[in-house]
Amino acid sequence: MAILRYLATHMKRRELIKVSLFASSALAGASIVPVIASKARSNSVSKTKIFEHGQYTVWKLASKPGFFFKAGMAIDADGAPSAYHPENKGIDGIEHAGEPGNWWALVTDNGKPDGKPVIQSKSDPNPGYYISGTALYDETKKRTDPKRYVDSRKIPYVVLPQNNNEEFLKLTNIKLGDFAAVYNTSNKKLVYAIFADTSLFFAGGIEEYRFGEGSIALADAVNVSSNPRHGGVKEGLFYVFFPGSGNGKPRTLAEINREGAKLFKQWGGVPQVMALV
Repeated sequence: MAILRYLATHMKRRELIKVSLFASSALAGASIVPVIASKARSNSVSKTKIFEHGQYTVWKLASKPGFFFKAGMAIDADGAPSAYHPENKGIDGIEHAGEPGNWWALVTDNGKPDGKPVIQSKSDPNPGYYISGTALYDETKKRTDPKRYVDSRKIPYVVLPQNNNEEFLKLTNIKLGDFAAVYNTSNKKLVYAIFADTSLFFAGGIEEYRFGEGSIALADAVNVSSNPRHGGVKEGLFYVFFPGSGNGKPRTLAEINREGAKLFKQWGGVPQVMALV
């Protein structure tokens, strides 16, 4: 996963948990069409704080499932076959994939962070590039198949923090494959996404929770600079997650849009977002 660009002064380390369970989506098709939402009237809402860490606060509405927070967006290239290259020619810098002995974003020969990164063959999408994985994966495909993983260039996905004891994931009951909605408060673009990757950050040797990270496709859809090396934005994104909504598997773009739209409407839609911001 990509480091938060606007917090580059902090050191990042991602610990791969069950690297062999890296995921992919060989997902077909349809183009991503962001929803252009109109401004809604503000109204009184009752919300409950469920998590707070530094500048980030995670809330839930008292009468509805799901949780939400406001943050910026860093760009995660993981899962894209062109993400990383041995000569650092990938769309993202190799330093964001880890280092020898601790590869957190690459598929390795032994399935562990200390293994040797696997390079794509002539029959793969990007021969000579490393295979980059995501935490959500297609279990029907081999671990060394680049199509096993959710392609950041094609699928709008979101990233959530996973510390060593998975405190946040357990607290919110969110699981890989669940759906989300992301609303850009600056340009009113709304996009539906899937929770497909996790992150672990360290700052000064202490675990940190960082919120606000998404795939290249997600950034493009909400009109945020999507370059994994220096893109992203510091603020202005509203994220809504729907725990228990997925099946733990990668989904097609059509499924993400259909399920996301239904869940977001039930939650209250853009009028609810506007009442909260």
